Amino acid sequence: MTTSPQLAAPSRSRIAAASLIGTAIEFYDFYIYGTAAALVLNTAFFPKMDSVAGSLAAFSTFAVAFLSRPLGSALFGHWGDRVGRKSMLVVSLLVMGLSTVVIGLLPGYASIGVAAPVLLVLLRFTQGIGLGGEWGGAALLATEHAPPGKRGLYAMFPQLGPSVGFVVANGLFLVLGETLSDGEFGAWGWRLPFVASLLLVIVGLYVRLKISETPVFQAAMDERRIARVPFAGLMRHQWRRVLLGAGAMTVAYTLFYTATTYCLAYGTNTLEIPKTTMLALTMVGVVFMAAGTVASAMVSDRLGRRRTLIAGTGVAIVWGLVMFPLMETGSVLLVGLALAGALGLMGLIFGPMGAYLPELFRTQFRYSGASVAYSLGGVLGGAVPPLVATGMQASGLGVMAVGVYVAAMAVLSLLCLLALPETGEESL
Repeated sequence: MTTSPQLAAPSRSRIAAASLIGTAIEFYDFYIYGTAAALVLNTAFFPKMDSVAGSLAAFSTFAVAFLSRPLGSALFGHWGDRVGRKSMLVVSLLVMGLSTVVIGLLPGYASIGVAAPVLLVLLRFTQGIGLGGEWGGAALLATEHAPPGKRGLYAMFPQLGPSVGFVVANGLFLVLGETLSDGEFGAWGWRLPFVASLLLVIVGLYVRLKISETPVFQAAMDERRIARVPFAGLMRHQWRRVLLGAGAMTVAYTLFYTATTYCLAYGTNTLEIPKTTMLALTMVGVVFMAAGTVASAMVSDRLGRRRTLIAGTGVAIVWGLVMFPLMETGSVLLVGLALAGALGLMGLIFGPMGAYLPELFRTQFRYSGASVAYSLGGVLGGAVPPLVATGMQASGLGVMAVGVYVAAMAVLSLLCLLALPETGEESL
């Protein structure tokens, strides 16, 4: 009887490491593309267009992966609910990571012409498939291993993956920007973070192959409570929670990708702040995001998931209206404040979501439900903002309209949260 606790502790630490490192690697892959789209892909793959059209084209390829994520969520969710969480986590890591490496090796428009942007779109689509299956599996790995009353704490680890992945990704771009000339960076330097993903994937696979299946899913297998077609059961019994969960997630994505993708391009191209300065400001903002993630995830175990999320979303409505007046000053200090506020709020909302979305769904289709809700929120909150913001700027509406858009997405998320129940006390 005395050996069980001794065995449980290292198992829990491995679960934390596996859920964190997987999402960190997956989001590293995704972020380096977002950064490259803001800085260089318009000239490498769309050189025949003017600067605004090229930026729109580059952000459109960025959006492709968000559009494919719900498909990846349904695909990986089906098999994750049928055969287990662990195996799907390994496959999703390979799909995402290898797609990223190939993007880094892909010849540009100058070498193979129109085939270059076509292949880029296909690889982005594949990236999205992998990421669509990644987050749900990592969140379930943490929450389904968590003891009662600590699901928010355990689910904090996969939620920290984006912060870690972003710091590593932007850190690499910052070093490259400081050590390479603009010509070297545009010609080949931007490719290095993509190729380096291969090393990260090897580390991630090593960690994930050593984890065990979650006890919640294993019990469902033992009791033969496995749905034959999980997605069909999800749509039949809990489709409303899928849509409301997606809406609740929208504001987190909107804050993040507005701050890190659109504002990076706007700061460097319009405000003429050096790209290394903008990258450094964004990395400082992500530290606030990580702090918000940790604080809100832990608080949600005490105050409840829904209450914590409603508070963060309410503040986000106000910050959407404050953010771009701060950006417009052109002051490095105030631009940094605008980014830190947006990313800190993103963390406050993102932290509890690691436990909240899985808790909304039954075990038989929890992987499918949490993943699809998360990915659909990404379509509206991640794919759309850079396109809408760039279009607003080009049409003469100005960046203040972008702030109104951010606030409107926060209102949407707040309404969805008000329609959802509290889940923190419910058993998985």
